[in-house]
Amino acid sequence: MGLLARIRKEWFIIGIVVVILSAKLQPSFGVKGGPLRPEYTVSYVAVSVIFFNSGLSLKSEELTSAVLHFRLHLLVQSFTLIFFPLAVWLLLKLLALTAINPWLLKGLQTVGCMPPPVSSAVILTKAVGGNEAAAIFNSAFGSFLGIVVTPVLLLLFLGSSSSVPFSSIFSQLFMTVVVPLLLGQLCRRFLRESLERRKLPFGTVSSFILLVIIYTTFCDTFSSPDVELEPTSLLVVVLTIFSIQLSFMLILFLFTRRSGSGFTPADTVAILFCSTHKSLTLGIPMLKIVFSGYQQLSVMSVPLLIYHPAQILLGSLLVPSFKAWMTSRQKAVKLTSLTPI
Repeated sequence: MGLLARIRKEWFIIGIVVVILSAKLQPSFGVKGGPLRPEYTVSYVAVSVIFFNSGLSLKSEELTSAVLHFRLHLLVQSFTLIFFPLAVWLLLKLLALTAINPWLLKGLQTVGCMPPPVSSAVILTKAVGGNEAAAIFNSAFGSFLGIVVTPVLLLLFLGSSSSVPFSSIFSQLFMTVVVPLLLGQLCRRFLRESLERRKLPFGTVSSFILLVIIYTTFCDTFSSPDVELEPTSLLVVVLTIFSIQLSFMLILFLFTRRSGSGFTPADTVAILFCSTHKSLTLGIPMLKIVFSGYQQLSVMSVPLLIYHPAQILLGSLLVPSFKAWMTSRQKAVKLTSLTPI
């Protein structure tokens, strides 16, 4: 395979490296309040485009079918908002015996309490060829559910008291998730034949948007002065975050692929990403609301600032492997169906 062909095939991974290096060299361009204005272009425009794109490309019958997949939804939401925070709480009991900054440990607990994001899990599921409809439903529903459940979990595990502006967060989610998705579905109803005939690159569009999200996320991470915390504590936090993600993905993979689970390979992909991803967009505002006045709030935010780019980076790197696995499973199913009884 020639160099150009290799670049075309691996353009997304190359793009990840490029945007991370760009963020490191010039983080001020993509931070909140910077020239790119990610608080608007990413939080509103990019997320809206992602879900409009999903609504435009997704067959209505697939979305309807996904809504009725109750076992999948129950697994994702219970894993995200019950098992995840409890498992992190138990892990932190061990880490508390070390010399790690205790406020960083509290920050790891806040990560466990966060709802799923409204974009990255959907994009990665789509990139692999998984159950995109299920990913859309669980990302949106989990975000709405998290607005109520996450503050309760934070108060339960860490303690604090504050009122949460549910109405403003609900309205933002409605305008950036539900409305674009419905508009995309409405446009698809009138443009279905044209869309199916032309085969527009919906996946490529979503991948480009994900690169923008990765860039702005790393800009925030690299521009944060809190990243200059004690190196050993930060290293342990980074290793813990990657270990949590990989171990939880392995647990979910083994659980959903066991005999008689009732989940398809496409379902497994959606479950892995939706259950292990956490929202930075909802997380940071919630921390600022629930722990308003805490002097160590910025330190508590560091694990979430690390977790968000880590989940996107790890998920993006796993896309080729999941794609290959999905292809092999599909071939095995076809061979089985063609084998005479």
